[in-house]
Amino acid sequence: LEILVTILNENDNSPVFAQPNLTRDVPEDTKVDTAIVAREEVSASDADLDTIYYELTTTVQDADGYFAIRGVNNPEIYLQKALDYDKFNSTTLLLYARDRPVTSPDLTQTGTATISITIKQSDTRAPWFLPCTRLHGDGSVCISSPYSGRVNISEMSTDPLLLEPGPIYAVDPDYTISDRIMYSIVGGNTDEVFSVDADTGNLTMNKIVTSPDSFLLQVMATQVSNIRKYSVATVEIKVINKSNFPPYFEKGVYNGMVFVGMPQRSFVYQAGDPSTPLVITAMDQDFPDV
Repeated sequence: LEILVTILNENDNSPVFAQPNLTRDVPEDTKVDTAIVAREEVSASDADLDTIYYELTTTVQDADGYFAIRGVNNPEIYLQKALDYDKFNSTTLLLYARDRPVTSPDLTQTGTATISITIKQSDTRAPWFLPCTRLHGDGSVCISSPYSGRVNISEMSTDPLLLEPGPIYAVDPDYTISDRIMYSIVGGNTDEVFSVDADTGNLTMNKIVTSPDSFLLQVMATQVSNIRKYSVATVEIKVINKSNFPPYFEKGVYNGMVFVGMPQRSFVYQAGDPSTPLVITAMDQDFPDV
């Protein structure tokens, strides 16, 4: 008597990843649709020879949607949305491998792989002149005010010029890279009156100025290792007459009078002369016509 025995495959094995823990460094400027982890590295095997179904999730808040898999049966992980280092710089992905579809009512065995992603900041921003005000939102743009200073006519200053709101200074906003900045004057420097120190940004004079014309300089800050990253700031230098004397009041004491019940913004009158408003004036020997 021949008895044919058929062995039915019981679903008693879980999918297994060859590498259940992976790490990847991903540059911030990685292009969308780039593969981050190859299919071969994250494909699971099943001793029951079942078809494997994959699902990818993240454990970090606000990191959803950046990474995805190619398909339910293709676990290759790729970049789905452009990265921003200032939003998050690391995340942990969980890749699930199931031997039944998610919606299946049958007994399902599951395997899990953990992929640790570290975002590496890229050189994506031009230098920022300081001080500057970061815009609301993601803060990736910083607006600086023009610099301004003064020089005396027909006088040569040997020290670096004092500027408002501060000295010329720029930084690389990609702070983990922090490339060195060099400075140069690219416009407005008539007759080469001024020069800027390439390393410090200090602005100095090369010669005296004999006319009261102002200068509107354009100073460029360039990254040393990436000259395509640069910014230009405006520096206004006013040429003025030298002031040797302080202003002085024509009188040491002024006497005025007001009347009870007068409304706001009413004139104060000269004491003893209710018809003449009190006027306080000052003079300066440096500027006799002012």
